[in-house]
Amino acid sequence: IEKDTNGDALWVWCYPSTTTSLRNLLLRKCCLTDENKLLHPFVFGQYRRTWFYITTVEVPDSSVLKKILTLVHLSMLFCQAKALALFVLSYRMYLKYGTTVKMMESYIAVLTKGICQSEENGSFLSKDFDARKAYLAGSIKDIVSQFGMETVILHTALMLKKRIVVYHPKIEAVQEFTRTLPALVWHRQDWSILHSYVHLNADELEGLQLCTGYIAGFVDLEVSNRPDLYDVFVNLAESEITIAPLAKEAMTMGKLHREIGQVIVQSAEDPEQSDSQVIQDIAVKTKEIFTSLAPFSEVSDDGGKIVLNVEALKQKRFPPATENFLYHLAAAERMLQI
Repeated sequence: IEKDTNGDALWVWCYPSTTTSLRNLLLRKCCLTDENKLLHPFVFGQYRRTWFYITTVEVPDSSVLKKILTLVHLSMLFCQAKALALFVLSYRMYLKYGTTVKMMESYIAVLTKGICQSEENGSFLSKDFDARKAYLAGSIKDIVSQFGMETVILHTALMLKKRIVVYHPKIEAVQEFTRTLPALVWHRQDWSILHSYVHLNADELEGLQLCTGYIAGFVDLEVSNRPDLYDVFVNLAESEITIAPLAKEAMTMGKLHREIGQVIVQSAEDPEQSDSQVIQDIAVKTKEIFTSLAPFSEVSDDGGKIVLNVEALKQKRFPPATENFLYHLAAAERMLQI
């Protein structure tokens, strides 16, 4: 997508094809159609199970291409580092030759061989980019530094597969924060719940609401007035976390949550601990929670899935908040007998 000297945003080239709705979304995300917005060097997000990675650069005056250029990469995978490396290679190719043909050649080489080498413009090797590294790219310690014990609210919401909405006026802050949150439930290693850049657009919101639980990032504060979109609202700019009224019963905090919160905070505040070690500590505590749920689990009457024995759970006489949490956790894991 290019913005020429007349200020027009032009959809110049696409391979192999895309839908009208996705094209409109990408134009909205790249900001070239809005004069009042800053250009963002890199944004990413998800739309109906397709990841989009967008980088925007101003072409140097020395180039014959005097315009602003946006490159978009669509993928089924979550891996920003891989997309950025591919962008660098594609941009250099386009800047040098002024034609998409060379970009296409490098892309096809990566697609078919997993490698593209160029003495002048650098090289790209697919196997250099591990999905686990993408999952570990953010900083759990930064999140705990900002929210302290309240981080357990985010952990609980993720465990129960609730809807989390994050607001900050700067998209970079939103993306850095949201991309890290799924690491709080590392045992799932599920980044498909991440929708890091969402507009209050009917089509986008419709796609979002098809998801059972999610993490959604917004730069429009108006989203705070949309309680139909969230169970937990994070105002990142003000360091505030709010639980929506309809979610308060499921999100009731008790002794178990304090224990989890203490593990998170103590691990994150240890200067000797790396982010990956903090994630591991949280994962160990999370495993203990599932272990405590195991004695109340049984095979369903039809001999199929594992379900929760609600009566056995009640007879254990856990503190009310713990029993409530375990019940809703079982519901999130689809362990309730219908």
